[in-house]
Amino acid sequence: MQITRRRFVLSVLSISLLSCTFAAAEQPAESFSVVILADTQFYSEKFPETYVAQTEWIKRRAKADNTKFVVHLGDLVQNPTVEQEWKNCDRAHRVLDGVVPYSVLPGNHDIAMGHNRVARNTELYDKYFPPSRFEGQPWYGGHYGETNEANFCLFEACGMKFLVLSLPYDPTDEMLGWAGRVVAEHPEHRVIVTTHMYMNPRGRIKHAERIWTDLISKHANIFMVLCGHIGATAHRISLNDAGRPVHEILCDYQNQPNGGNGWLQTMRFVPAENTIVVKAYSPLLDEGNDGPKHTYPLEYDMSGRDRE
Repeated sequence: MQITRRRFVLSVLSISLLSCTFAAAEQPAESFSVVILADTQFYSEKFPETYVAQTEWIKRRAKADNTKFVVHLGDLVQNPTVEQEWKNCDRAHRVLDGVVPYSVLPGNHDIAMGHNRVARNTELYDKYFPPSRFEGQPWYGGHYGETNEANFCLFEACGMKFLVLSLPYDPTDEMLGWAGRVVAEHPEHRVIVTTHMYMNPRGRIKHAERIWTDLISKHANIFMVLCGHIGATAHRISLNDAGRPVHEILCDYQNQPNGGNGWLQTMRFVPAENTIVVKAYSPLLDEGNDGPKHTYPLEYDMSGRDRE
């Protein structure tokens, strides 16, 4: 009887192990999230607690959502020379320090230009978001020149390498040249370009066409462009020079009540389905927006076949 009982127990254990192995094999690939913050200028100016509510929500959800990165699309503040607004902005972003990697870039409201667009002044942006704030982080790739106006960051998820390339409002030709070199030096990375002014709901704006022509269209591994500046949400697809689709996304809720009502967007990457699910959510209101301009799926091949 002992032999029979032992054989029975071993059989049960074998079946259980096989079942667990089969179940694990059937599980879909891990998913992960990227969060979009855009045009927080009125929060920094008048509603700082809303800004903090956004980053606190990201912090709370970071593990459950497997959040790999947070991007900011510029216009961190409303008035570039009012230091209290930068302090409010800094307070919100420090919630993310040590929790999840994030990038920033200056929008037009973060640059004191006066009447001369050539004389760009990013003194307070440089004070609160200098390269030194990020250079000790393993995910920080580098920056153009001596400031953090144009920068790039790196992260990995689900066996894929990603590069987030951040460009300021109205980047110079030299910045675009630097950006092109960064992308070319990372051919194995899937590239997301973030910039402040790029498109409106009807398509790319004329002033930003050179970003497409001189940078994005030329590099096959750039698959997405994110921008703010225009108070609206939109999505379109363009084909680059290699014939591959590039998702161009506009996200900006500043025209909503209370400076934006805390709305942000999340992008959930699901490799098993080759899908990115974009969703809108407000931590302030604790509600989502299922409208087609705010919540929608994107097709994106994460199998690697598109890169062969």
